[in-house]
Amino acid sequence: MTQQRLFILIAALGSASLLAGAFGFQYIGGLAPCALCIWQRWPHALAVIIGLIAFVFPQRGLAWLGAAAALGSAAIGVFHVGVEQKLWAGLASCTASSMDGASIEDLLNPEISIAAPIHCDAIAWQMLGISMAGWNVLISLVLVGLWLRAARQTA
Repeated sequence: MTQQRLFILIAALGSASLLAGAFGFQYIGGLAPCALCIWQRWPHALAVIIGLIAFVFPQRGLAWLGAAAALGSAAIGVFHVGVEQKLWAGLASCTASSMDGASIEDLLNPEISIAAPIHCDAIAWQMLGISMAGWNVLISLVLVGLWLRAARQTA
């Protein structure tokens, strides 16, 4: 295996691991994601797809795209951390996403279960004083470095 493929594999597996962790917290741990949490997942899913393609067809351009995807998730994560720390306001979808499409009748009907809105400024879990969004930023930046290292390698 070439160095380039190794870095691509590690970076793609890193994004896959972050996704697995997010889904684990959601479906096993019962921590419902907010809108920004969901947004942070999409670039990692893209990075995994790019990683699969780049592993088979190692090209610098694909590695650059992988770096951009990981950086995109980190950027969304920085915004999310700012919302959590009350440095700036979140988006409108950060407070009402779970009730989208619900009518007044639905809200008043005790037989219909509608989840409470998941607020982006509420920290659901943290380790060492760093929220999940913060960990996503840190790990995503490491993944950006791996993708960039792959981009600098020859096939």
